[in-house]
Amino acid sequence: MNQDYPTTPFGRRPMTLAMVAAQAGARACPEDRPVHKWKVFRSIAACRATLGVSDRALAVLNALLTCLPETAMTPGPELIVFPSNAQLSLRAHGMAETTLRRHLAALVAAGLIIRRDSPNGKRYARRGRGEEPGQAFGFDLTPLVARAEEFAALEAAIERERRAAALARERVSILRRDIAKMIATGLEEGVLADWPRLNRAFVALSARLPRFVSAAMLEPLAVELHTLAVEIGKALELHVHTSKSDGNDSRPGAQYQNSKTDLKPDLEPGTQETGPARPRPDRQTPLPGAHFALGTILSACPEFALYAGGSIATWRDFIATAATVRGALGISPSAWEESRSAMGEADAAVTIAAILQRADEIRSPGGYLRGLTAKAAAGKFSTGPMVMALMRKRGASATGRAGPPDRADA
Repeated sequence: MNQDYPTTPFGRRPMTLAMVAAQAGARACPEDRPVHKWKVFRSIAACRATLGVSDRALAVLNALLTCLPETAMTPGPELIVFPSNAQLSLRAHGMAETTLRRHLAALVAAGLIIRRDSPNGKRYARRGRGEEPGQAFGFDLTPLVARAEEFAALEAAIERERRAAALARERVSILRRDIAKMIATGLEEGVLADWPRLNRAFVALSARLPRFVSAAMLEPLAVELHTLAVEIGKALELHVHTSKSDGNDSRPGAQYQNSKTDLKPDLEPGTQETGPARPRPDRQTPLPGAHFALGTILSACPEFALYAGGSIATWRDFIATAATVRGALGISPSAWEESRSAMGEADAAVTIAAILQRADEIRSPGGYLRGLTAKAAAGKFSTGPMVMALMRKRGASATGRAGPPDRADA
């Protein structure tokens, strides 16, 4: 039944302008436009968030489409299906009837189906007599045909956005990797540059991204990372060019720079120019509660030093840097405080350094830290095996051999 005016729903269901629009579009749909019902369904599934329908509503729409005997959908009375709620529930994999009604209403509100209600609200079909056309009361699927091109365009736009976001995320990941390794090379080789500033800029741009992010959010970040990478790359290239020009560094006027030079003074903050400097704590002396000397831990976790504002000369520097790394890894302040309470400041900071070193292997640093904190509270976790595993892994990498399985959380 295809009337020249909008039909209204049975009972207390109100009439809405969205229903009027859906019925007007169905009346305007050419009758010679067949579409593949499952192709239309896949397009709707791809853009369901844009249309405002849930996956459960799509399960109901799938059940309605199975009521059509043909794969090709052509506008006409044949697109009105009239299954009972019990039959629809079975076709929707046993969905509860109250849930079924809610999702049918959502499909109507989204303009995907039209209610063609009978005088008593029941769904059925009446055959015509002789040449008289029959009548069917149920759900009209004509909007799926009328809007098939719209759904296909929405699906294509979403796919383009998804691909653009994936490419932008790849670019950001590569830039982060390149910058981190260039900074490490610059520090190791003693390249003249403002490394504290460059490292702070890198840390600020290295916050963890949400799982679902658009290209519009990633592209500005990629531009800033690219600018930083170019600046660091130029500093390294200038150092290489200068080294080649200088020739033998032993001639007069050649510069010597220790590749292990600290990026900040040896004095503790507040002691510069205010009197004699207090002796710096020995970085090889373990802090009470820590299992290893500071230098050993930094050797096992070289990525950690990239997040320091300067060199890590004391355990206080190490713990302060761990607080910065915690933010870069996306670990919540509450998880950090709980780990400090359960493990102690030193071991909590060592755990953060180890998580950073294994960031590529750990999907959720925050959840991983909470798991280790729970083990520490139960007396089942120690940072010793974790650091030893990282040291063995670095030793195996240096010799080109595969190391033993990592049992860092033993």
